[in-house]
Amino acid sequence: MAAGRQARGRVEEVMRKLETAMLDGTWPAGARLPAERLLAGQYGVARNTVREATQRLAARGLLQSRQGAGVFVTEQLRTGFASPWRQLVADHPVLRDDILEFRRVLEGATAYFAAMRADAAFLHLHTSVIGMLREHITINGTGLRVQDEDASALLLLQHRTLCEAICARRPEEARTAMQTHIDFVRSRVEQPGEGASA
Repeated sequence: MAAGRQARGRVEEVMRKLETAMLDGTWPAGARLPAERLLAGQYGVARNTVREATQRLAARGLLQSRQGAGVFVTEQLRTGFASPWRQLVADHPVLRDDILEFRRVLEGATAYFAAMRADAAFLHLHTSVIGMLREHITINGTGLRVQDEDASALLLLQHRTLCEAICARRPEEARTAMQTHIDFVRSRVEQPGEGASA
């Protein structure tokens, strides 16, 4: 009985890791997953554990097994989360600033708590939310790079500062770094009606 629970727990843990990799962009839509034996070695589990986890995710429509070709990430996460954001912002450009304000509060708080307790469950929740906002982040990042050649370097520096604060478990510094980043983006994105979508 206990062994069965442990096996289920391992399958669910691998599922979470696979989902996180899909949400954070490690394996985008259309990507082929590594072979079962490689994933088993990476996660420290048996191959049948990986097989069951991928089968469950396939049953949910997140993965697709192609005979003789491997297991691939489907479009479901992208179409389920990202596209509505793109359409919403396209239909209502004034929402760009509202979304950035929302991100400033939400991502500042998540950076703070990530620095306090960077455990797997919190990371999964964080990447799920970021997955929903990824398209908005991508649109803004592209708009910034078009406007300002130095923006890429500045954005990289901001993300590095945030990462260092989280890894060093400095929550106040992490929150400030994230809020500074969002403020930078808000100050640089094009205003609605001025040209390219941001």
